[in-house]
Amino acid sequence: MGSNCKFIELQQHNDIESLENQSESKNFGNGYVEAKSTDDDEFDDIGDFLVRNGGGKRDGGSGISGAVFNLSTSIIGAGIMALPATMKVLGIVLGFLLIVLMGIVSEISVEMLVRFQALVKADSYGEVVQAALGRPMRILSEFCIIVNNAGVLVVYLIIMGDVMSGSFNHMGVFDQLFGNGIWDQRKLVILVVVVAFLAPLCALDKIDSLSLTSAASVALAVVFVVVACAITFIKVVGGRVEPPRLAPDFGSKRAILDLLVVIPVMTNAYICHFNVPPIYNELKGRSPEKMNRVGRITTVVCVVIYAFTAISGYLLFGRGTEADILTNFDQNLGIRFSSTLNYIVRVGYILHLILVFPVVHFSLRQTVDALVFEKSAPLTESRKRCLLLTVVLLGLIYFGSTMIPNIWTAFKFTGATTALFLGFIFPALIALKLGGERDALSNGEKMLSWFMLVMAVIISFIGVIGDIFSLKSQSE
Repeated sequence: MGSNCKFIELQQHNDIESLENQSESKNFGNGYVEAKSTDDDEFDDIGDFLVRNGGGKRDGGSGISGAVFNLSTSIIGAGIMALPATMKVLGIVLGFLLIVLMGIVSEISVEMLVRFQALVKADSYGEVVQAALGRPMRILSEFCIIVNNAGVLVVYLIIMGDVMSGSFNHMGVFDQLFGNGIWDQRKLVILVVVVAFLAPLCALDKIDSLSLTSAASVALAVVFVVVACAITFIKVVGGRVEPPRLAPDFGSKRAILDLLVVIPVMTNAYICHFNVPPIYNELKGRSPEKMNRVGRITTVVCVVIYAFTAISGYLLFGRGTEADILTNFDQNLGIRFSSTLNYIVRVGYILHLILVFPVVHFSLRQTVDALVFEKSAPLTESRKRCLLLTVVLLGLIYFGSTMIPNIWTAFKFTGATTALFLGFIFPALIALKLGGERDALSNGEKMLSWFMLVMAVIISFIGVIGDIFSLKSQSE
């Protein structure tokens, strides 16, 4: 019996060595190799076993619905709250067209990323960048992920504080319900939320564990959209809505500055690319085609939610639309049950952000770990390191939320810089580099990649210039 077991073990060892010899590989120096095989489908699962740091096949994984929920949650966060304010600047027609256009371009860039992630068998966004562009660019991409995601999470906490404790011009939910009290201390309220609600969810070490919370968060976002649209419809029918702006205003220096700043805010709304690799890796029976289906369903869902939210929010509050539209829901809406609807909208969306927060935090923690602890074991194998990173990051994000004045400031900066790099510049460069080396891109795809790259660079330049002049005008 013992000799039979030894024979089986030896045979398995020989089979694995044989497979390794059949597949050419190129080491990129970051713990994974690029596997080249004549039959990628045949060796996909075995290649994962050989390539990924000695680990075996993953158990379980998420289906298409779970992946759609996780990807949608990565997109639909605080950015949706700033979209009605972009409509106020761009006008309904141009604003709607940009929502659709940016959704389509973002989905194309996601498909490019998935295609070349599968080609080089990478586990993370940074690994795909390194395979195509080298280690220095990988470090730059990981820095962009850290800045972008940390900025987004800071925005989430700012919104939670503004809605629950109030801001300079708006009353908070607690003030309206209970009057003045300890809950007026915005920093204390945010700290309680971080410790009691966010920390337990952020401590989870697999993104697939967040599928149910992601589904709940998307459902809450839909509730917000339905309620906002219903209120707007009632007021439009009753003729109680001011005539909306259909096109941008070029009549003043201030209006032009707002226009320059608002376009990067719009591009920021679809950035989810940092979470695409882990979602793809945890997809059951994964393939680029299956992940593309996930991306396209997600894009349709997000475009619909974004369009309805932006238009209904702008029609509802007109020129008084705030950068964070949730703060507008502290006033009498002029319809029956106005107070109740206000509470439903604000409390529901705070719950949505609480459920979205850990999904964005997941990719932030993974990126910081890859950058700081590159030579260490995978984060899933070190619970202590996972918890330590979670605590440190939550502490820094909380501190940031007490320093940044409002969400518009954060979105202007990340939208013009890191978001454009992650969503468009890096995917286009990856496609042009790897696709050019292997003749994997058609002429049309090359033109599309160049268009995406040039578009992102122009928007980034315009956005940065607009941010500088905007800050200068505010200081004056």
